[in-house]
Amino acid sequence: MNVPVHHFLYLGAFLFSVGLVVVISKRNTILVLLGLELMLNASNLNLVAFNRLHPGNLQGQMFAIFVIVVAVCEAAVGLAIVLRIYREYQTSVPDDVNELNL
Repeated sequence: MNVPVHHFLYLGAFLFSVGLVVVISKRNTILVLLGLELMLNASNLNLVAFNRLHPGNLQGQMFAIFVIVVAVCEAAVGLAIVLRIYREYQTSVPDDVNELNL
């Protein structure tokens, strides 16, 4: 069964929209990071879907792997920053942090 590419593009656009709504509406930093991950995975889905249009070309899949590596690094650094801020301010809400302690 061959699924048309536009179905993957619609799913990617929907996932990206959900991730954008989560990033804009949530106040918790962990949920904002989850929304960013959802947006990055939606872009990966679009890259692989466009790669299906050109069967002999692997550039879309290689770029998707690169985006996955960047997402892992972003999650690790973001989680480290969130844990450090929680240790200092006892909150995970970004609006409650109003000063920078060095």
